[in-house]
Amino acid sequence: MILALDTSTAACTAALFGADGELLARSDEVIGRGHAERLVPMIGELLAGRTPDTVLVGCGPGSFTGLRVAIAAAHGLAIGWSARLRGFNSLALLAAAAPGEGPVAVAVTGGHGELFLQEFTRTPLSAEGSLVNLAPPEAAARITAPLVVGNGASALVAARGMGEALDLLPSAADVMALPAELATLAPKPVYARAPDAKPKAA
Repeated sequence: MILALDTSTAACTAALFGADGELLARSDEVIGRGHAERLVPMIGELLAGRTPDTVLVGCGPGSFTGLRVAIAAAHGLAIGWSARLRGFNSLALLAAAAPGEGPVAVAVTGGHGELFLQEFTRTPLSAEGSLVNLAPPEAAARITAPLVVGNGASALVAARGMGEALDLLPSAADVMALPAELATLAPKPVYARAPDAKPKAA
């Protein structure tokens, strides 16, 4: 079995799949803060005594704290179960859930009013261009996909003055739609920008 989890946004989401990729159970909650308190109980409820042999975890980008919660939990569970551990692109998870078949951009709110952004083509799903972190006006000049999804979609579409925005949150239940290149990442955070905290000068 395969356990997938993601806490890169306000969503706390986990899903359990059979070896053939069949969805066995899922849990999706919008909690904002409190991922650390909710994630492990959610996983316990989802598994109901079953033990996965593979753990997939969302690596971001997204909330610094949220990313660390899921990744730390995934590492601990994988060690305890002697399970395989892989990371996946959390923005690609949103692209996989977007309706339609044309190009899609994913925009997720970051710090200081900026957005984490990446464009994707679909059928099959593939990253189109690199991950960037930009303010909405700068993003408006760079992102061309008419459909934008994610909790930062409205800000981007408003700055661009065109396109469709869908305020989606990621669901781990969509992870099987990701191609290998987006779902075999090193299980560590993808921050996409420097942390706000700075080390003290010596």
